[in-house]
Amino acid sequence: MKSKLKKLSLQNQTAPQQETSFAGWSERFVSYLRSECHLASNTVEAYGRDLEHFQSWLSGRLPNKLKIDDLTNYLVWLKEKKLAASSIARHIVSLRMFYKFLQLEAAITDNPAELLTTPKLWRRVPTVINATLIDRFLTAPQKYDPLWLRDRAILELLYATGCRVSEVSDMLLSNVFLDQGYCLAEGKGSKQRMVPLGQRAVETIREYLSSSRVKLIENRDPKQTPWLILSRSGLRLRREAIWELVKRYALRVGIDPETSPHTLRHSFATHLLAGGADLRLIQEMLGHASIETTQIYTQVENSKLKKVHKQFHPRG
Repeated sequence: MKSKLKKLSLQNQTAPQQETSFAGWSERFVSYLRSECHLASNTVEAYGRDLEHFQSWLSGRLPNKLKIDDLTNYLVWLKEKKLAASSIARHIVSLRMFYKFLQLEAAITDNPAELLTTPKLWRRVPTVINATLIDRFLTAPQKYDPLWLRDRAILELLYATGCRVSEVSDMLLSNVFLDQGYCLAEGKGSKQRMVPLGQRAVETIREYLSSSRVKLIENRDPKQTPWLILSRSGLRLRREAIWELVKRYALRVGIDPETSPHTLRHSFATHLLAGGADLRLIQEMLGHASIETTQIYTQVENSKLKKVHKQFHPRG
């Protein structure tokens, strides 16, 4: 009896899993990412958006029927849509994950996505805010703005820590230690890291906590408002809202309208490097898994050196 059950179990594991629509595969894949891979919600959403592009291109075909030539044609389609090389590279990662899932589900035996190669990415120098302009930007929220203390706290936190916008949005009040001058940021893969807070950031956040935040939670149970940064309704401020306010204040002080929370992250790292900080320590504070990701900030410094050389050297 046991041997018969074991045989039946093996048959079930190797039997192709059939789906009649792409939506069926997509739903199971997203469920797999959440329950088995334990990926962050933002990462799962990104994979989901990439699959929506793939579904649009499929036009009713099933993914387990495609070959490498088909997937190559899909990449050509993405390129024709003027997607950046970095975006196409991310779509390739999504396809590899999706087809690996199909393989695990025994829907395919050969995995064509394994043969896809990532396009060579150009290393773009990150946009940063000039150190002489950063003070003007951080003080852009003024008393006539409804939540100016909260907004200043957000800008100071982004620049002082180099945190991603999602990390600031999700940051819990219990993970901020103002007396000790640091906070705990939860990055990709739910990995937590300690990031120092400068004195100015500490003072700004402390002022926000004692004034604006107190008012935002007046009619709410504190247990239901665990986040540091709150919206007008006393709930967690969405990352999209943080993007919007960063752009609004950038326009106010005449900085590039493309300025985003990530610009402050780039500025944080670049200004630390310019001040002589060790690249490994910057990597740790940014939460980068690889030093290669952090090394892009050395290009910013190199580009600055080249500019000075060209301007002042007799043979520049």
